Amino acid sequence: MSLIRTSEVIERIRSLHPKRIALQAPEGLKRELPALAEALRAEGYSVIISGDPCYGACDLALDTLDYADILIHFGHTPLMDHPRVIFEPIQLPYETPSLDNVIPLLKGPVIGLISTIQHAPSLPQLAEELRKHGFQPVIAPSSPRTPCPGQVLGCTYAAARDTGSQEILYLGTGVFHPIGSGIATGARVITLDPFTGEAGLVETDRLLRRRFAVIEKARSADRFGIIVSQKCGQNRVKLAEELLLLDPRSVIVLLREVTPDQLLNLGFPCYVNTACPRLSLDDQIRFPVPVLSPPEFEILCGRRHWDDYTIDEIRS
Repeated sequence: MSLIRTSEVIERIRSLHPKRIALQAPEGLKRELPALAEALRAEGYSVIISGDPCYGACDLALDTLDYADILIHFGHTPLMDHPRVIFEPIQLPYETPSLDNVIPLLKGPVIGLISTIQHAPSLPQLAEELRKHGFQPVIAPSSPRTPCPGQVLGCTYAAARDTGSQEILYLGTGVFHPIGSGIATGARVITLDPFTGEAGLVETDRLLRRRFAVIEKARSADRFGIIVSQKCGQNRVKLAEELLLLDPRSVIVLLREVTPDQLLNLGFPCYVNTACPRLSLDDQIRFPVPVLSPPEFEILCGRRHWDDYTIDEIRS
């Protein structure tokens, strides 16, 4: 079953009267783009597909607008307004999973509810089911980076913090977002798989132990490359310039894609990442040297204490 509703896409762009259309999608949706391109060509449009990696709405293929009138970006909600970019988030159908596995894990009564964009629109249904069991679910309102209530990103956990709850239920798959939410809030976080109904308590200690080891390894570095992303929604050059002041041996490194080969070729014994916050946490095992988050670099330089550890977020 296609996740892209071709007829709705065509109807939406028809009033814009474009002649040339560019398409962009993350890896899990790229295979649907050729069929969509064929349908658009049948409507008389010229179509190009961005084949570069895409990690989110922070990674818009704005270079395609040199060859197209509009860019349609699939899979994510907007982080910024652009007059020639159309966002088409993908939201999965939801059937309330059995709560048998999650109810015993909840202490309550107040439960903050969060999810990614694929499942965030289903949080009101989950809240209704929890009310039937005597809980008081809270869904935080939207924010500039997360336009869907209750939505979290790998770079912002405002929806988790803004529930004001010391217990959070994450509707979704995977552990990165719930672990990040736990570190960002200090709350107890439980996961609920919307497909299987499986539930579990999130452990943040393992990640924190790994990050402590990375910081300690970085203490032997005699110079630091401070990574600044060229991607439109990740560029934090002002933060990088502030970090430069913490150690005179630091140099800003401007990158489009942060890969192990690039870091190896540049030769710094340690990097500080101001690009996507997930790079430091998800990809450290692939990198040849320590890659610290900005708060971790502050710990290394003595500006912050380990007890004040916080996860890196893009707040603007």
